[in-house]
Amino acid sequence: MPKTIEEKHHVRWLGQGSKTIVFSHGFASDQQTWKWVTPAFEDDYQLLLFDFVGSGQSDYSAYDFKQYSTLDGYAEDVITILDHYELNDVIFVGHSVSGMIGAIVAKERPDLIDQLFMIGASPRYINEPPHYTGGFEEHEIEQLLTMMQTNFVGWASYIAPVALPPSEGRAQSSQLEEKFKDNDPAITHNFLKITLLGDYRNVLADVTCDTIILQCSDDSFVPIEVGHYLRDHISNSRLHILSAKGHYPHMSHPNETAGAIKQYLTT
Repeated sequence: MPKTIEEKHHVRWLGQGSKTIVFSHGFASDQQTWKWVTPAFEDDYQLLLFDFVGSGQSDYSAYDFKQYSTLDGYAEDVITILDHYELNDVIFVGHSVSGMIGAIVAKERPDLIDQLFMIGASPRYINEPPHYTGGFEEHEIEQLLTMMQTNFVGWASYIAPVALPPSEGRAQSSQLEEKFKDNDPAITHNFLKITLLGDYRNVLADVTCDTIILQCSDDSFVPIEVGHYLRDHISNSRLHILSAKGHYPHMSHPNETAGAIKQYLTT
């Protein structure tokens, strides 16, 4: 029996208000990573949270490797969710890969997103000197993918403190490691592969909504040059540098992250 949208994506609603904020999680995590941030918005906004298929409490049986061979498959799911609830002009807050998924949605359906927040997002992770710095050489990404395939638990233990340094929050870093370990290895590998090897720079010129790029001051995965690149290639955008370090500021520094979002919110 086909699952409902609510069951497929474990959709949850919080808060109250006439304007909707959609919080979209990043790679190998789920909607629970927003729990430190959402209380700051519940009094004034309606909040929509969901899990991508293959993450969190979503319906794993709905995962299709062909559909999710590019980020477009995930963008299609976002469009389906927003259309299902007859939402438009939402505020879309996307962490990491979800920032680019939000950009794809904004390009394909400009009516759906009024304002886009991209937290630690990157359109391209591979360096292409001298014109583009993505942060990685292709062989480094291949090594990371191979490590994940051969020792998934070891990969999770290695990558979590890089993504969220214990110095930024030891408890949160440990929670992130456990969350990584709970993921399905094959699905997680596919998601990481299309994220790190993809090139979505051609999307940026067609993003016309108000866009806020939130960039950590020191991100092991997304160098500061990427934040500047996004600002320079999305016409209606602003770049805000957070003092937080790592790749998960909404977990390690939720007050700063929520404050930065509030600073730019259109009412």
